[in-house]
Amino acid sequence: MSLQSASEWAVEVEGLSRSFRGNAALVDVNLQIPVGSIFGLVGLNGAGKTTLIRHLTGSYRAQTGRVTVLGDDPVRNPEGILKRVGYLTEEDSLPKWMRVGDLIDFMRAIYPTWDDSYAGELREMFSLSRASRLSSLSKGQRARAGLLVAIAYRPALLLLDEPSSGLDPIARSDILEAIIRTISEDGRTVLFSSHLLDEVDRVCDSVALMHEGRIIESLHTEQLETRYAEILCRNDSPWDSPPGIPGTFGWRQKGKEWSVVVDTKAFDEQSLPSACVVVERRDITLERWFGARAGQAGGDAVATEAGKVIADA
Repeated sequence: MSLQSASEWAVEVEGLSRSFRGNAALVDVNLQIPVGSIFGLVGLNGAGKTTLIRHLTGSYRAQTGRVTVLGDDPVRNPEGILKRVGYLTEEDSLPKWMRVGDLIDFMRAIYPTWDDSYAGELREMFSLSRASRLSSLSKGQRARAGLLVAIAYRPALLLLDEPSSGLDPIARSDILEAIIRTISEDGRTVLFSSHLLDEVDRVCDSVALMHEGRIIESLHTEQLETRYAEILCRNDSPWDSPPGIPGTFGWRQKGKEWSVVVDTKAFDEQSLPSACVVVERRDITLERWFGARAGQAGGDAVATEAGKVIADA
């Protein structure tokens, strides 16, 4: 772990492991999220993202390792932590018998930092009437209501677990806009877990990739752009399989052309076969990096699944 003071980290996770009925859900997870950052957590379904977030809310006690949220233990002080943490999940769990106004009034009574003016702005932005019963709202409108009550008390840390999964594009756009405003106006910290990589790419300044309960890699988006690149090459002599070259992963074929992700710290272009001609070098995208890294970690089957997730996004 870094020698930086604890006050510089909104979240610190060290050596966190957890199993359910003998099956590993988290394996030696180490993670630090700086205060004021928008941190993206990406991975295939079942990678362990939700299990990790539930440790941050205090819902799960660490079996092995340590979890610190806003300088405190979320299990030992759940009330203190939850008053400073906003949480929104893809689960449609709002009490549908309530009206929007009742929900707002109920949440206002719980949180001493509730901002009535900000709540009113969000309600207008989301076109939510106080008189509307939650059961009469669409899934997208209920997601907007959930986000309103998750951020109207201006939490120091906002945990978003697939908040826009299954929503229409307009609802997704509204949620992202509110997240961006929350950060730009208040400098709050956000952990944004999603398989929708276009959303992560739009709002996050750092990203971590989870696979089978492990953090495979964690970096700033600027580091992603400088460390990795995609190379397109043409091979006049057909390959049965792509060559194993240090610093390359995520080979893809289209006709006689192949593309591959390269780690610029380890890749030497001279190591390519002589019959392979580089025709283009591209800036890496989050989607391409994710698919290649997930495939590298889990083999061809995972690479295929990663491609499906990216296409769905």
